[in-house]
Amino acid sequence: MRGSLERGRLDALVATSYENVTYVTGFGSFTDLGPAQALGIFTRHGVALVVSAIHVSTLVAEPVDVDHIFCLGRAEAPRPDSLRLHHAQFLVAEPGVGLATGLAAALEKLDARGGVIGLDETGLTYDAWLRVTDHVPGLKIMPAAAGLEEARRVKGPYEIECLGHALRIAEEALDVVIQTLDRGMTERDAANQFAMEVVQRGGWPRLPRVGIGDRTGIVSPRPGDVALRPGNLVRFDVGCTYKGYNSSVGRTAILGQPSSQQESVYHAVQGSLEASTAAVKAGATARHVFDRAAEAFRAHGLPQFEREHVGQGIGLSACERPELASGNGTALELGEVLQLEAAHIEMSSMGVRATDTVLVTSTGARVLNRSHHGLIVLD
Repeated sequence: MRGSLERGRLDALVATSYENVTYVTGFGSFTDLGPAQALGIFTRHGVALVVSAIHVSTLVAEPVDVDHIFCLGRAEAPRPDSLRLHHAQFLVAEPGVGLATGLAAALEKLDARGGVIGLDETGLTYDAWLRVTDHVPGLKIMPAAAGLEEARRVKGPYEIECLGHALRIAEEALDVVIQTLDRGMTERDAANQFAMEVVQRGGWPRLPRVGIGDRTGIVSPRPGDVALRPGNLVRFDVGCTYKGYNSSVGRTAILGQPSSQQESVYHAVQGSLEASTAAVKAGATARHVFDRAAEAFRAHGLPQFEREHVGQGIGLSACERPELASGNGTALELGEVLQLEAAHIEMSSMGVRATDTVLVTSTGARVLNRSHHGLIVLD
């Protein structure tokens, strides 16, 4: 983030979206409250969190490592012996401009009151942007979402640990589901079981996508009452979050022996995924990874490769920079975590998908998955 300040010639970065506020401050307890419920301010002189005073109890129970906290609105102040919030200031703001009041106070405290401010536009409506900018006159406001997204690309050790743990939870939960898959089990049964297994392991499930039979040919199937029958493919697109960090697992199974067509299609998908993994290393471009995946897919006898991308970064968001697309010349960086994916969808007929999560190293990709991405044949 210091690099983002320097490149943009900024005096402060102001995060507004859930992902960016969590990245800047570590405070991620407002995901279900809608946009612009908190601000994270990063400057050369320190970090501040601006948040509604209703979150005081959360901040006492789960303190964040910032230099200043500005709590907006009326709420019961913490007990005097609660030293965890000794650096918090309680402000009563005008209705409709609460966050702007907190931002002005934070910038003053951080000695960034008269410079150029990068404001994250992703968590603000147009009206909210105007309210914030009107409340800090004399400042030059620049959009900053791109700078924050770039800063989030390279993951630190804690982030890699959280991503790995989220992935383990999802894979273990899916493994339980696959072991219980049998004739008559519905998409909804499988999705419900996956969600339950994730929660039992300390994660929070994302909406599971499960398709059986012809419904594997739907790009993003919502689980329904379709029951598994012999010869049916089952396509899983599932994941979860752990401490705010995402995992995503794509796997395909079949009840009984696959047909020659199903085997050949999956062989092409698996080859494409393995080729993209082999192409990943620090300094390689996103376009290079895409091209190798496409070439491998075609080489396995399926000439029409219609994918727009073969993966992207993963972190606090399930889809982060860089997108591994044909027109993207962005160079991969050491320490990025990527979600690689390969799929073949025949509308209303059949679909197969496989994914792997990899860490970018100087010599290649380190696969973080423990489960294999081959076609799962159920007896």
